[in-house]
Amino acid sequence: MKYFSLLPALVFAARVFAFPSHASLAGLSEHELDEIIPTLEVREPAPLPGPLEDTSAKLVNDDAHPWQPLRPGDIRGPCPGLNTLASHGYLPRNGIATPAQIINAAQEAFNMDNGAAIFATFEAHLMVGNLVTDLLSIGRSTPLTGPKPPLPATAGGLSEHGLFEGDASDAFFGSNDAFNETLFQQFIEYSNRFGGGKYNLTAAAELRFKRIQDGITTNPEFNFVSPRFFAAYGESVAPINFFVDGRRDDGALDMDDARGFFQFSRMPDGFFRAPEPRGSQGVDVVVGAHFVQPGRNTGQANSYTVDPTSADFSTPCLLYENLVLKTVKELYPNPKGILRRALNQNLDFFFQGINLTVGGCPQVFPYGQD
Repeated sequence: MKYFSLLPALVFAARVFAFPSHASLAGLSEHELDEIIPTLEVREPAPLPGPLEDTSAKLVNDDAHPWQPLRPGDIRGPCPGLNTLASHGYLPRNGIATPAQIINAAQEAFNMDNGAAIFATFEAHLMVGNLVTDLLSIGRSTPLTGPKPPLPATAGGLSEHGLFEGDASDAFFGSNDAFNETLFQQFIEYSNRFGGGKYNLTAAAELRFKRIQDGITTNPEFNFVSPRFFAAYGESVAPINFFVDGRRDDGALDMDDARGFFQFSRMPDGFFRAPEPRGSQGVDVVVGAHFVQPGRNTGQANSYTVDPTSADFSTPCLLYENLVLKTVKELYPNPKGILRRALNQNLDFFFQGINLTVGGCPQVFPYGQD
């Protein structure tokens, strides 16, 4: 019988040695962190990328960035923009990248505003990236195909539910790692009804409200507070800001082009990026069409209750404070050594992102300033 007492230790040891360098450390116990971190290669984060010198529209589906189908082991996730960047080689095609690579790729291929790219990337990295190795999975921590190593339940990448992919989501049109034709048909329906056959801000506003109402009426655990609140509205306008050819000025996305991005992670042939840096332009139109305050259902459908402690678009500094002092602090309650240092570095980058986008927010230091 004494041999059976070794089994839990052996199982845990196998999990430790199989821990991928891109898997998140968020939410792990102190014992798990003590076992896993020494097995990882520590990488210093690269300096923050600056804005592009040339921000004009230009061909980005070019000979240097051809679309390629997924290979065994490649990772994709809930963000069609990141999926497309990986499938065209602007990011590593395996779907594992550093924050600096993501910022550079989003700027170069989509003309994403520098501050918005820094803010969004480090928001994601702090919650679902590996801060010690400076790597982030754009989807799950395990590949879509092939063998999957045993991992803690908290080790997900961008597919982690409730952070970016989550309640009221329609950006990826499905679960957090599969395209859903039914939800895409709803996207087409609302584009036909409100956008004249194209996805524009009017269609975006109506579809977003539809997805929120569906969550309230059908999901007892529906959660629509910061940071998910901001991500949901941001994903509503992202296809208009980044997937419409930069030589057009109508702010309307064709359905064939939309399917290419969402289902196949593929830019249209001859695709030009936006003609100037973009962030969340148009989100005020979507929010203003059907005003919904952050909140959640309380254990049963149609029990939506407003959460006055959650940030909304009138309190962007509270978004920063909520994420740092609540979300990140809950994920990493007592970091030490290398992990604490990495957290402070990445929190500083995140603050620089919020400072570039809205400005005027006081910096907070949940783990001290050293």
